[in-house]
Amino acid sequence: MKKYILLALFAVLATETISAQEINWITLEEAVKLQEKNPKKIMMDMYTSWCGPCKMLDRNTFSNKDVANYVNKHYYAVKFNAEGNDVVNFKDRTFKNPNYDPAKAKRRNSGHELARYFSIRSYPTIVFLDEKADFIAPIIGYKKPQQLELYLKMFKKNEHTGMDTQEKFNEYFKNFKPEFSQI
Repeated sequence: MKKYILLALFAVLATETISAQEINWITLEEAVKLQEKNPKKIMMDMYTSWCGPCKMLDRNTFSNKDVANYVNKHYYAVKFNAEGNDVVNFKDRTFKNPNYDPAKAKRRNSGHELARYFSIRSYPTIVFLDEKADFIAPIIGYKKPQQLELYLKMFKKNEHTGMDTQEKFNEYFKNFKPEFSQI
């Protein structure tokens, strides 16, 4: 009997693993290159290795099948360690982390020049760029799937362009009906 219970449990876990969606993460350079042939907006996850809410965003939000499906369909997704040591070529400039300390790879390190370019001061921050890789907005902090859905759909449909006051955003927020699952 135990064997059958374990077998059933394994089957359920295997099904869950197989059905899990993943976001197709690429580099910023790859995203910009892909925009040349197929224009889409860019969603860039600016994270750090030590950031607890960043890990929650990966575990709870980016692994949500509705989020993953929507992002993969409508955006180029970039994951960028804002305290890492990558060299990034963007907008005819080269961005580095000249004060990067490999001994601090798993804890607070020097901020990357690209993070400073986008004025990132806290993590996680999701940076949205338009189809020409121009800055739209930063979304600061941990977001649950339905909270992120609001921004994903608003930027995808360019509904942010008419929101020039807090009141207009508040009205949009109040009327927004989330469709993504919470888990």
